[in-house]
Amino acid sequence: MNLPGTPRTILIGAETYPPAVNGAARFAGSLATGLARRGYDVHVVAPSPTGRPVREERDGVVLHGLRSRRYPSHANLQVCLPWETRRGVTQILEEIRPDVVHTNGSFILGRAVVDAAHKAGLPLVATNHLMPENLVGYLLVPGAMHRTVGRWLWQDIGRVYAKADVVTAPTPRAVDLLAQHAGLSHAIPVSNGIDTDLYPTRTREDSAEPTVLFVGRLDQEKRVDEIIRAFALLPADLPGRLEIIGTGAKAEEWTALAASSGVAHRVRLRGYVPDDELRTAYSEADVFCMPGVAELQSLVTLEAMSSGLPVVAADAMALPHLVRPGVNGWLYTPGDVRELANRLGDLLADAGLRRRMGAASRELVAAHAVDGTLDAFEGIYEKVRALRETPAAA
Repeated sequence: MNLPGTPRTILIGAETYPPAVNGAARFAGSLATGLARRGYDVHVVAPSPTGRPVREERDGVVLHGLRSRRYPSHANLQVCLPWETRRGVTQILEEIRPDVVHTNGSFILGRAVVDAAHKAGLPLVATNHLMPENLVGYLLVPGAMHRTVGRWLWQDIGRVYAKADVVTAPTPRAVDLLAQHAGLSHAIPVSNGIDTDLYPTRTREDSAEPTVLFVGRLDQEKRVDEIIRAFALLPADLPGRLEIIGTGAKAEEWTALAASSGVAHRVRLRGYVPDDELRTAYSEADVFCMPGVAELQSLVTLEAMSSGLPVVAADAMALPHLVRPGVNGWLYTPGDVRELANRLGDLLADAGLRRRMGAASRELVAAHAVDGTLDAFEGIYEKVRALRETPAAA
């Protein structure tokens, strides 16, 4: 519960919010509901999931869903038009008069939130979840311009977030990227956090056919094809199967790859599953694999670790912050499918190793418990409000 004199009304700006399924949406939802449980008056402004403007209360949080439209090249993304967004955000700020504003994006809605809060002189916190390299593939620009547009997007993040009192990112690696590409040299790391109680560890018996699990978007930067091709390199007499949960542009291509690689009988693409089925999938799996090369943290890897799973992950971006080689899993060189196959094979063949590494995952993930994340942001909110109230800040 927050103390008297501390910020009580928080407005969270989110470019994406549940029921949207992605890491940034999950974080925003967890932050909002967690703060509400602690007694804050929490409002979220986000693109409406249905397109029509909506205001409703969910889990103690007031959601202000602004009019939105489906983005042409991304079936799961709702975006708002700039002029409608600026007007809507300004009206919401004038109505609720938040003590602190916290944006989780710098795109259309996030930019409007930052500009309105800055103009009103409100304490402002900004968290970056975006890897521009992940976004450019969905922009309607020629492929030859992707690198240039990516650089411009990083610089744009810097321009927008320079107005914030405090900037955060989920890992030290993500903070480094903000300094290197966006010129934000004073950002601080705050883990996205995870409610470990939602992912109880079951006692795993020695499975006759252990399961490797992947969860995430089926898009190019996730490189799920590497797991499928690694399965094709496993010995035919080594039991094991692969479950892939998620949707995306590459779903049909990777289904065809499993067939052409001769492992369709060992691979199942399940598409989207609701949260309760997802938790069951974690509890029934034996190994988690994350081959993505653009993870600023990877909430699904944290969920897998909370479920007591050993992790095989690409040695890329922020994944080395989560995987300690030889302790709770292995890192492999992105693109080295043989190395990935060897690491998966070692775990599939050794139930004792899976148990030891899974137990280590459960211990390591404690550092990312959601209560620590909420504590950190409460402290940041108190700090930025205090700074605004001092004469030097006036």
